[in-house]
Amino acid sequence: MATQTKDFYRILGVAENATPDEIKKAYRKLAKQYHPDANASDAAAAERFKEVSEAYSVLSDDAKRKQYDQMRKFGGLGGAGGFRPGGARPGGTQGTSQTFSFEDLDTGGLGDIFGSIFDFGGTRKRGGARGPSGPVRGENIEYAVEIPFRTAARGGKITVQVPVTDECSVCHGTGAKPGTSVNTCPECKGSGTITFGGGSFGVTRPCPNCMGKGKVPADPCARCNGQGQVREVKAVNVTVPAGVDSSSKVRLPGQGEKGSAGGPAGDLVIAFRVLPDRFFTRDGLDVSGDVHVNLAQAMLGSRVKVRTLDENPVVVKIPPGTQHGKRIRVKGYGIEKGGRRGDQYIRVMVDLPDELTDEQRRKFEEFADAAGLKH
Repeated sequence: MATQTKDFYRILGVAENATPDEIKKAYRKLAKQYHPDANASDAAAAERFKEVSEAYSVLSDDAKRKQYDQMRKFGGLGGAGGFRPGGARPGGTQGTSQTFSFEDLDTGGLGDIFGSIFDFGGTRKRGGARGPSGPVRGENIEYAVEIPFRTAARGGKITVQVPVTDECSVCHGTGAKPGTSVNTCPECKGSGTITFGGGSFGVTRPCPNCMGKGKVPADPCARCNGQGQVREVKAVNVTVPAGVDSSSKVRLPGQGEKGSAGGPAGDLVIAFRVLPDRFFTRDGLDVSGDVHVNLAQAMLGSRVKVRTLDENPVVVKIPPGTQHGKRIRVKGYGIEKGGRRGDQYIRVMVDLPDELTDEQRRKFEEFADAAGLKH
């Protein structure tokens, strides 16, 4: 039986002897052009993006590329003694049929890839031994979001705009134009799968006509091009736990990609990136900030208002003779997490005047003389 493969080189628009850099450059250009985020509601672009990504996943890996080139050169698994309709398995019984999957091959984990890239010609058995594909859980989505320092420290609620593949609101997922019917797929007779080959082996894979659904629309929906799904941006409300940092994540069950054939949706995983604050820095559960005082306040002592994470300032006592850079602890005003709460530290920054008037200079000189200070 003859076989034909998807031409990954043609998909990426590169020569068969293309270098890794040429392959990467071609992929980046096409991925940017067809990325779902840049082609909302364009099912054709989404399919093209998937095809480009599949091609790059093989050609960018030396081992996968080598195996692909070999299988492509020799027509997949064909060749002498290949698949023969109604043939006999060597040493076996005439007409014996056995379901075959690429996952059974020792291809170093490439069964799932090569199972999708080979398009077998020859005898087909419509409606293989397996029934329609069952419910499939949707993919998880991991999305990074930036949050303010105070929100990370104290917790709060944010709204995140997440790009997802969602059910088409026009056809409600049927893929059919409103008012038209959805028919049994004529290719797989509603099974959702097709078995290729015959004799010793049969290769079963999702039906390419209905994409494994077993149904096809009589008149495709104009909005989703008959796919039943569109790429949209969904607003998701997220509760930020108090004390998160840039390594923290939260999981929202059921907020990821939609499942298929009645399967549950995947999860949405939010990865936080905490933005720096103009005043605070963080060390574990403790926070620090600088407060500026003048020379008189540092020498004679003073009381100053200092901002806190609660946004309610506290009054901090500056003792007489406070040195530049001295740290003052404000207990219990740090970050609270897991039943523990850190402290806030104030670093005193003594600001000296740039210039002195004649009167100020005279008094400072008198002070220096009286204190025995050299000047």
